[in-house]
Formats: sequence, C-alpha cells, structure tokens
Amino acid sequence: MKKHLTWIGLLMVLAFSLALFSGCAEKKAVVKDEAATQEQKVAAAQDAAPAAAQQAATDDEAAKKAKEQAAKDEAAREAAAREAAAREAAAREAWLKKNAEALTDLNIQNIYFDYDKSDIRPDAREILKANAEIFNKNGNAAIVVEGHCDERGTAEYNMALGERRAQETKQYLVNLGINASRIETISYGEERPLDNRSIEEAWAQNRRAQFLLKQ
Repeated sequence: MKKHLTWIGLLMVLAFSLALFSGCAEKKAVVKDEAATQEQKVAAAQDAAPAAAQQAATDDEAAKKAKEQAAKDEAAREAAAREAAAREAAAREAWLKKNAEALTDLNIQNIYFDYDKSDIRPDAREILKANAEIFNKNGNAAIVVEGHCDERGTAEYNMALGERRAQETKQYLVNLGINASRIETISYGEERPLDNRSIEEAWAQNRRAQFLLKQ
C-alpha cells in the first residue's frame, strides 16, 4: 500500500512539474512575441521617418514655390496696372493738348469767377456769347464745362463750388441757345490749378470755367 501511494505521489509531482514547465514556456513565448512585435514597430517607425521628412521637405518646397509664384503674379499685375495708367494718362495729355490747340484756333476762352462765387460776371457774359457762337458753328461737338477753384477752402467745399460754377456756366450757354444735351459738366475743385502760386494773381486765374470739345 505504501509503495502504491508513493507512486501516486510521484506521478502527481511529475504532472505538476510538467504543468509548471508548460506555463513558463508559454509565458516566455508570449513575452518573446511581444518583444518581436515591438521591435517591428520601432523598425517600421525608423523606416517611415526618412520618408516623412522627405515629404515634409517636398511640401515646404512646393509651398515656397507657390508663394514665389504668387508674388511674381502680383508684381506682374501691379506693373500692368501702372503701364495701363501711364498709357491712359499719356493719351489724356495728348487729347488735352490737341483740344487746347483746337480751342485756341477757335478762340474759345475761359471765364473767371470772384472768390467763393459762382455768379456769371459781366465780363464772363461777353465771353460766353462769343463762345456760344463758336459752339453753334461746331454743332456736332459735345461741350464739356469744367468747374475749377483756387486752393483756399476744403477739398470737399471746393469740389461743390466747382460744380456750381460749371452748372451756372452751362445754364447761361443754354439760355444763349445751346442744346442742353450737348453740354456735360464736371468739377475738379482745386485739383487742377493753372497757376500753382499761393498769391491772389494765381488764385484769380484758377477760379474759372474751362471748356473742352468732344467730337
């Protein structure tokens, strides 16, 4: 009986030892698998790092080129706008010169106003009568009446005063028989003086209504 119990005890110890060994082996295998997986992740991250850096550098270079191109496009637009403005200004200057020569040939004269006034002075009435005769002889031309002021007063006030002067001049021409549809008015206020000096003689020349003809 004792011998039988001894064998049973040995078998139990052996079974327990096998179970313990199997558990340790399985645990070691799991740990080993986890370590291998972690190593793979690290290796993958290391492999991806250069690619990510390269992509970031490519993106930065693309952004830089896009910014440079945008700056070039903006500079080109500004240059084109300046050129267009210069051409427009040159064309206007040429037209004004030609118009001034025509007005001189036709003997069309400016009229002048008293300080801060838009009333047509007696001397201006005679000039407008002579101008009206010339305008009637050139019936196909539209007439532009420009109102101007001297530099005294605010820009806003002078712009309004120039418009009143232009309108008074237009109305006087209409009363002399010029069709109102032929006459345009515009105010330049103090923006286009004939004489830039700040003295009464210059101011008197700048307070005027000036005429242009448009074919």
